[in-house]
Parts: sequence; C-alpha cells; structure tokens
Amino acid sequence: MKKDQAGLWDNGFINPSIHQPNGCHDVTPDSQLPLYEVKANLFKGLAHPLRVRVLEVLSSASETSVSQLLEATGLEASHLSQHLAVLKRNLLVRADRRGNQVYYRLAYPQVAELLRVARALLGQILETTERQLVEQAALPEIPPPPREGAARAAGRRS
Repeated sequence: MKKDQAGLWDNGFINPSIHQPNGCHDVTPDSQLPLYEVKANLFKGLAHPLRVRVLEVLSSASETSVSQLLEATGLEASHLSQHLAVLKRNLLVRADRRGNQVYYRLAYPQVAELLRVARALLGQILETTERQLVEQAALPEIPPPPREGAARAAGRRS
C-alpha cells in the first residue's frame, strides 16, 4: 500500500491510534482506523484545558523553552511534562533538546489556526447564549404553583 502526500494510505485510512492507560490516544503514521476515528482521537488529545493553554502559549512564539512554559502556565514540572507527552504523541508539538534545555514548538501551523477558529466559535456561542439570557430575563415571570394544602382547601370550599 502507498501513502499520499497527506500521509493517508491508498485505502483512505491512516495509522491506528493506540489506547494509552491514561485515556489518551496516539496518532501514529500507519493506522488502519477510519479517518474520523483518528480525528476524534486528535480532539481527545486536545480535550484538556491545560493542553489547550500550552498550545496557546506555543502559538505565540516560534519556539518556547520548558522553563518559559512552566512560567506561562503555572504548572508543576511533572504535570507539564505529562501534558507535553500527550501533545507529542498526538503529533501536535515537536521538541528539540539543546544542551540541558528542551524547546517546544507547534508541529503544524494549522494547530494555531485551529485554536483561532475554536476561539471565534466560542465567541459566537457565548454571544448567542448571552442574547438568549437577555431575552429570557425580559420574559414575564411565571407564578409559582399553588401550595398543595392551599389548593385542597380551596377545592373544599367550592
């Protein structure tokens, strides 16, 4: 089987995602999973707010050292390391070691674009929600149901 330029095998599949004990999935180059499953695994790799924050920090520079990431995120080194490992396994970031320092960068510029699109979508969703909340606040108040005892007493009087 041959791969095309996008890394897809000629049968339309890419490398399998390997389930990790921590619930993460690897996106590896020789998958036999359908593309939609691999895409879902990519989103699972993004499905943590701290990983999104790390990607946002990396989006703002061509490369960022681990010490800069620690400062920017406020994470403990062990937690940052775990999140970076998930991002690396999902092919979202790349790392280079220079001396005793490791530098990270986005693996693809499309990652930054994905974050921009997600932020714009979130803005639209929040605008809609805010408008709906304003409309809801303008609705007339609904009176509470009569208390059960009061309703029975009113029924006996009739």
